[in-house]
Amino acid sequence: MRDYNLSFISNEDIYNHVKETVNKYRFNINLAEFNRNLVDPIKLTFDTKIYHKDIKFIIESEVLRQIDKSNTNHIGYFHQNIFRYLGNGWEVPSKGYDIVNSKFMYFVEMKNKHNTMNSSSAQKTYMRMQNTLLSNPDATCLLVEVIARRSQNIVWKMSLDGQAVSNKRIRRVSIDRFYELVTDSRVAFKELCEKLPLIIQDVVEDSNFEAESNSVFTELRAIDSNLWKSIYLLSFREYEGFNDFNI
Repeated sequence: MRDYNLSFISNEDIYNHVKETVNKYRFNINLAEFNRNLVDPIKLTFDTKIYHKDIKFIIESEVLRQIDKSNTNHIGYFHQNIFRYLGNGWEVPSKGYDIVNSKFMYFVEMKNKHNTMNSSSAQKTYMRMQNTLLSNPDATCLLVEVIARRSQNIVWKMSLDGQAVSNKRIRRVSIDRFYELVTDSRVAFKELCEKLPLIIQDVVEDSNFEAESNSVFTELRAIDSNLWKSIYLLSFREYEGFNDFNI
């Protein structure tokens, strides 16, 4: 195996973790999956006319968007689960906080982007951390953001019911500073990012991926040869008058 020269994780562990992430990537989608969140024919109609695209292009774009959304979730798996390889008490529990360290009493909630949480979600997370401190005053709770506004390890200041609150043991931390806390290396995250393309390349070259499979168009044409009509019937088949819908 190639030497990736990452001091905080073994070659085998980083390779296998990247491989697990790559294997989660989505290649297939069928009509049921495509319509799981209910396709909006009205929006697709606006999109085709406003952007001067045909319906097939717009459907393909929606298919790719849905696949990309699934793959984004898998990147969250990568960011979170790498810490189970780093030892020294760091664990990824099956429920509760995303990452914990019972040895040093750290409790971590991880988010991919600093703007992921709305106000209600942020308040709920903060109050959960407050409750953790009530039961364990020696704990430190961290909101770790992969894509933060800046490199930081700061007190997380919050407004609860219009009241400004803060606690030095509830902190907002960028991913680079969290890697520093875990590994004692200021540039550990930078080094991982430098080696990541090579590791992914090695995994991809060593793997046999199934061919991409998209049955959405085949299944839509089984409803009707007119894609426009099929899209509308997919959502509105049971609505009044759509038994003789034409477009």
